[in-house]
Amino acid sequence: MDVDNGSCCLIEGDPVSKVMPPLLILAFVLGALGNGVALCGFCFHTRTWRPSTVYLFNLAVADFLLMICLPFRTDYYRRHRHWGFADVPCRLVLFMLATNRAGSIVFLTVVAVDRYFKVVHPHHALNAISNRTAAGAVCVLWTLVILGTLYLLLESHLCAQDQGISCESFIMESANGWHDVMFQLEFFLPLGVILFCSCKVVGSLKRRQHLARQARTRKAIRFIVVVAAVFVTCYLPSALARLYFLWTVPSSACDSSVHLALHLTLSFTYLNSVLDPLIYYFASPSFPRFYTKLKTCSWSPRWPGRPRTPQDARASEAAGLEPVSKELPQRGR
Repeated sequence: MDVDNGSCCLIEGDPVSKVMPPLLILAFVLGALGNGVALCGFCFHTRTWRPSTVYLFNLAVADFLLMICLPFRTDYYRRHRHWGFADVPCRLVLFMLATNRAGSIVFLTVVAVDRYFKVVHPHHALNAISNRTAAGAVCVLWTLVILGTLYLLLESHLCAQDQGISCESFIMESANGWHDVMFQLEFFLPLGVILFCSCKVVGSLKRRQHLARQARTRKAIRFIVVVAAVFVTCYLPSALARLYFLWTVPSSACDSSVHLALHLTLSFTYLNSVLDPLIYYFASPSFPRFYTKLKTCSWSPRWPGRPRTPQDARASEAAGLEPVSKELPQRGR
């Protein structure tokens, strides 16, 4: 096991370990619930797949990578930042965290660009691509994401401290070279694209006065605004906190308040798994109907032996839980 013995900060009191476990547990519970429901909706209740559906499904897959990692990170902080596993699991967890962040950013950007072409350039050839072409584009994007984060698998990130061994992707005492470059580029470039697409979509829809009052137009505006809001909320704090650290090194090295700010803002990136189900909800009319079905199933249980009334049948039929019966009552012969 390759352990660095000379580049770890010793933080008195370690406030990070006190704050992070509750936040990560909350993110795991809400994210697992929201994305579990979303994946169930994609796999079993989406009847018609389109390129936009393919992009949203892959956004949910990226969130699933985070759900695998959060229990390990929670245990890490609960042990006061002592990594209780080997070197390879440390590399894998940090790689999957970085892949989740990059994958979520990429597919949020693709969703915004897809909506931009559909609204602003409705006759563009990109709007007519097949699901197979969209799946091919998704494979290329995943390949780029993996290649961009693969460096985290190539070296050890364990660092010896008096209390134990830490497992961090960032060295908190200095700049991290390629890791810092990737961390900033994968935020600020997509930020520009998403803000551009959002402004163009909102402006285009508002200029169409004859559509201004239609519910479909309002929902389209709400969707692109939600995409931009989720992106900024989840990724802007950590990018700014890391930039502040880079500008103030070495005076901010081993500063407990700076460390706390860095870890807390990094936890905001985990919120993407909690907030992304909002995007699925506004993206397609099938998801509101699916959530309505779940609500109906949860709050309208049927007990064994209870007679099924016509009111029950109509309620289930209205919620979309079962098809309308086409059978006529049988007549005696």
